[in-house]
Amino acid sequence: MTTQNGGTGKASPGRTTLKDVAHRAGVSVPTVSRVIAGNYPVATATKRRVERALRELDYVANTHARALRGQGTKTVAFILNDVRGPSFAEVAHGIQEEATRRGRLCLVFVSGGDPRRELEAVGLMRQQGAEAVILIGSVHDDEVYRSRMAAIATSLDQSGSRLVLCGRPPLGDAVPTTVVEYDNEGGAHAITSRLLAAGHRRVLCFGGDAALTTSAERLAGYRRALADFGVAFDPGLVEKATFERGEAYLAMRQRLTRPVDFTAVFALTDAVAAGVLRALTEHGLGVPEDISLAGYDDVPPATDLRPRLTTVHVPYEELGRTAVRLALDRSPGADGPDQHALLGTHVVVRDSIGPPRHRA
Repeated sequence: MTTQNGGTGKASPGRTTLKDVAHRAGVSVPTVSRVIAGNYPVATATKRRVERALRELDYVANTHARALRGQGTKTVAFILNDVRGPSFAEVAHGIQEEATRRGRLCLVFVSGGDPRRELEAVGLMRQQGAEAVILIGSVHDDEVYRSRMAAIATSLDQSGSRLVLCGRPPLGDAVPTTVVEYDNEGGAHAITSRLLAAGHRRVLCFGGDAALTTSAERLAGYRRALADFGVAFDPGLVEKATFERGEAYLAMRQRLTRPVDFTAVFALTDAVAAGVLRALTEHGLGVPEDISLAGYDDVPPATDLRPRLTTVHVPYEELGRTAVRLALDRSPGADGPDQHALLGTHVVVRDSIGPPRHRA
């Protein structure tokens, strides 16, 4: 059957319409509407043709979304792992403020880090007609993830929406996405260099999972700083722990059952640093008198801890604002399939780093 674009079998650019589906199925627009509504008798063969056309053209039918669009209300959706984390909250705040300034409503979904729930959420947000779907947070960056995200990005693009990867690596130049990152590895390199410049040579890298992109980039920055200072990398000075404060505390307590073979700790988040500080204090070790401590993120509890935490500042709010701005202001066909912004990070010096008291 001939299609609108000359028989290639692909949908026309932009959001697929009822007319597109009717043309593909060889029926009238009212017939397509009846099949979608399911409240009017349609011949079985005709129904099957329409349903096949709906699948092939990836048509999104959602009455609520159409009503919203008809009233002029537009939406921006974002999906994050956990609403409780301060860094997630700051990104979400930036998204909400920029979206509100532009007259958009925000749709929010929490995935809990489950890729399947994330995929379901993207489908739901697409049905709601969101102009942009923003994914926030670390992921397992493998071929399965890239293939899945590329398909999602293409599907959203064809429906007139935009996939935004916020704090995640790009998928490639051919994938229609907006990518907003921060200099994650550079920040880890800078904070580790600060510890090394203070004289520390046994720096414990604490927290995170190297299989996740955020942790992997921070570990890479840590290793690069060691190499720059001529310090050999010791796998025994990398301790895996979740980014949750309580879990970090328990993991450091377990570490301290062994001889203390480090003079400084680079905690991969400020929350991890808070757990580490509590465990060190309970063990009778002072910060920075006995052990220097550095964090990452510059969110509470960085300024609430005593001593105040030296850490890496990440512009999380601006990350969220930039994600919305780029997604909504893009010029279709003029900006290429991929938009990419990289925001800077910097070390905030406070009170938790000093010279090593002794060599471990």
